[in-house]
Amino acid sequence: MTNETIPGVENPLALEQQVCFALAIAARSVIGIYRPLLEPMGLTHPQYLAMLALWEHEPLRVNELGKLLQLDPGTLSPLLKRLEAIGYVRRSRDPQDERALAVSLTEKGRALRDDALNIPPTVVERLGVDISELLELHRRLTEVIAAVAD
Repeated sequence: MTNETIPGVENPLALEQQVCFALAIAARSVIGIYRPLLEPMGLTHPQYLAMLALWEHEPLRVNELGKLLQLDPGTLSPLLKRLEAIGYVRRSRDPQDERALAVSLTEKGRALRDDALNIPPTVVERLGVDISELLELHRRLTEVIAAVAD
């Protein structure tokens, strides 16, 4: 076993040096900002992400939605059942392929989009970070996601 070092890093096992730690804390903190904004809509953060995808691309097959959200069927199925139970989405057989399940928005789900328009600017304001910096952070995180996916 070798003792590898990382150039410029004094202690590669220091908690504050871990990218995973910074990402985990940042994710929890940012999602915490969303929680009180989503609560009046009856949405959790994962449900909000599903609604964002549907507002942009509906109708979607369940497998397409899973790919967009990077969620497995075991996680996505109960999430969709809850969205259907509160009346935001409808799941039905895809007319082009009866084997596939399609997800579409209900009128109530479409109407919710107007309320959601207030969320992004509120989050940006609460983060207190310039929008150009947030866009750059998004770009860099997207690069990290792509690197891990390879």
